[in-house]
Formats: sequence, structure tokens, C-alpha cells
Amino acid sequence: MTIAIVTLMLLGYLLICTEHITRINKATVALFCGVWGWVLYVCVGPYYIETLHDAGFQEFLGSKDYSIRAVNEFIRQEVFASHIAQLTSIVMYLLATMAIVEVLENNGCFDLLTKLCRSRSSWVTVWMLTLFSFLLSANLDNLTSAVVMLMVMNRIVVNQRQRMLLGAIIVIATNCGGCFTVIGDVTSLLVWTRGAVTPTNYTAALVLPALFATIIPTYLIGRKLPPYLDLKRSNVMMFRGDDADMKLWQQLLMLFLGIVGLWFVPTFYRLTNLPPFLGALCVLGVLWVANEIINRKRILSDQPFTTRTNRSLQYEVMQMIMFFLGVGLCVDILIEVGAMNSVRGWCDQYIHNIYIMSLVLGAVSSVMDNVALVISGISIYPVLDGGASGMTEYLQSFVENGQYWHLITLSGCVGGCLLPIGNTAGYALMKSEDVTIWWYLKHITLKVLLGWFCALGIYFLVDYFLR
Repeated sequence: MTIAIVTLMLLGYLLICTEHITRINKATVALFCGVWGWVLYVCVGPYYIETLHDAGFQEFLGSKDYSIRAVNEFIRQEVFASHIAQLTSIVMYLLATMAIVEVLENNGCFDLLTKLCRSRSSWVTVWMLTLFSFLLSANLDNLTSAVVMLMVMNRIVVNQRQRMLLGAIIVIATNCGGCFTVIGDVTSLLVWTRGAVTPTNYTAALVLPALFATIIPTYLIGRKLPPYLDLKRSNVMMFRGDDADMKLWQQLLMLFLGIVGLWFVPTFYRLTNLPPFLGALCVLGVLWVANEIINRKRILSDQPFTTRTNRSLQYEVMQMIMFFLGVGLCVDILIEVGAMNSVRGWCDQYIHNIYIMSLVLGAVSSVMDNVALVISGISIYPVLDGGASGMTEYLQSFVENGQYWHLITLSGCVGGCLLPIGNTAGYALMKSEDVTIWWYLKHITLKVLLGWFCALGIYFLVDYFLR
């Protein structure tokens, strides 16, 4: 049965890699493989429980008689529940941030970004889009940030080729911006919640590499743009469905509450040791209260306070959430059947070098979704106890705040930008601007590759001085 489960997962990963060819939604594939993997696991539950969980099962069994029902109950309560609890906590966090984005959109915060990014000068627009994409993705997930910034760019630029180049810059900036904070990407969030990194150390180690991985390709791509962009006609006031012009102070206040609130989530986790999604829900509650107070007159008026909702944004984020859940279920079942232990043994024997592992992972991320790959990479190794005696330099890489956790998230996020099919933001760009893989490979890939290698060099320098 192990061979059947592993084969199912490999076929699923292959379909995820070839979504642009098969046109089969990767979220559907991930969910299908995740669910049926656990169904197959339950079918031969006694074998896996006796092999990998015998001590825990005997304690669970106690004075009860051994039966298939008892095995299934142990799998549901002790095995599956521990995995799904961690996955659902991250799903809840993503749902909370999606609701936060909708509240910010309803209060015109992204209209403000549109005004700030609008300029005839191509370099002004390039760096403003890069800055806001980088900072926004450091607080929200990179797909949400990319879709928001692509929407901002589409309101500004009319020329399609210029939008393709600017869209590639946004994809790179959102992926790199998301990798240097523990709340900026689902992979870094997973590394943090599993206890592999601490927020301060993680950000200190990756902020400069992420900046260089963004700035270098952005500058090189920006040189392909003309000095002046072809802009769309500017509207004096954004129509929002109720003819209400959002005041500047309102936009700034709501944006401040949202961004600063999300930055408070790691502190909330450290103070309370409660799941991060509770901190995000707390931020959402504060934003909703502020929204009710600020817009009270409009809400209570005869004309209801209705605002434009970006359905495409909601659809893309929901797909990403379902994809993450499916991939998480797939990886967890591979852990339970012992496949990840076999992969770890092979890597220790034949590679035994975290730098080579990170390079391979980044290269494979260009053709395979980086979320699936980084989650798999995280799950291969456990977080080791840094206080253990006699640890080699190689094993030190897997302790809390070890180099391995930094390198796989950095290489996964930046390497995933080598091709648009390597990350969810790239898929959003392909859909919105009809970007092809060949065009991206010709105009963008080498620039991202240069930025990636520079980022790795900067990481080694920063790590040397930090240690």
C-alpha cells in the first residue's frame, strides 16, 4: 500500500507541474490526492500503526480490546487530528487575512496605492510598484498581494507589453517580500508554526537577501521599459458603487491599522502562545469596529453602504487556500507512511549538503509550484534540539533558526520566480496579461537567476556576521 500511496502522490505532483498543459486545476488535484491518500492509509491502518505508532497505540488502547474500530479511532484522534489541526490553523489565518484585504479594499486603501504609483516616468512607477508589492507581501500572502498590485497596475498602464514587464516585476517583488517575514507566505508561516524559526532571527537573516533578489531583476527589467509609460486616463474620483469618495485620512488610518495589526501577530503569538490566526482575527475585529465607526452614517442612511468587491481576488485566494490544504494533506500522509524518512536518509547519504539541497529545490521550484515543494522540504527533516552534544555542523543546520530553514524558503520563493508556473502569483500574471512561458523565459528568467545568486551570496555574508 505504501507504493500505491507514493505513486498516487507522485502522479499528483506531476499533474500540479503540468497544470498549464493539462488545464486541470492544481487545487483540485491536490485535494483529490490528499483525501484519497488518507483513505488508502486507513484501509491498511493496523500495519502502519503497529510499525510507526505502536507505543502510542498501546497507551491509547489501555484496557480496551484490540479491534479495527479501535485502530481507526486512534488514527482519527491521534494521528490525523494532529496534522489537520496545524493545517486548519494556517487556513484560518489565510481566511482572516483575506477578510482584512476586503475591508481595506472597501475603504479605498488600494485606490490610494493607485494614486501613489501613477506617474508618466517609467522608473517612478517601477519603483513605487516594487516598493508597495514588497511591503504588502511582507504582511499578506504573496498571491493576495500580487493580485492587488496587478489590479493597481491595470488601472494605470494601457500598453500590454509594458504591463507584462511591470507584472513580472510585481511577481518577483511579492514572492521575495513574502519570504522574509514569518507572516508573508504560507511556507514561512508553516516554518514558524512548526517551531523551526523565530520571527526576529528569520527576518534579520533574510531581509537583505530578499531585497537584493528584488532590486537586481527589477532594475534590469525596468531598463526594457520606455522612459515614459502609456497611461490610462485618470479619474478624478474612483466610483465605488455608492458615489462616496473615501477621505485620505480614512484610507491612511485603515491601511495603518491593517498593516501594523498584522505586524503585531508574531508578538501576539509570543505573548500568548496561541495560534497566529487568533491574532489575525483580533486585527480583523479591530478593523471592522473602525469601519463601522468611520462609515456609520452611510451604513445607517437610506442608501446602504455598498462597495465594490473584487471577486477575482477572492476566487484566486480561495483556490490557493484549497491548494495549500490539499498539499498539506499529501505531505502529511507521506510522513505517516515513512516516505519522508526514506527521502531524508537518501539526502543524508548522497547529498549531505544543505546548500546543494537549496539550489536543487530552487531550480525544481521553477517548474513545480514552490508552495508544494517547500512544504515537502520542510517536512523531510524535524527540528533538532540545539542543545544536544556532539552535533556536527551539518546537523546544526536543522536546529531552531538553522540555515536549512532559511535557505529552503528563500530558494523556494525566489527560485519559483524563474518561470511563471513556479508560483501562484506567476499564474495570476499569466491569466491577467496572457504572459507565455516562452516570453517569460526569454525576458525575465536570467534576471531572476542573477538576483537569486546574489541573494544567496548576501545570505552567507549576513549569516557569517550573525553567527
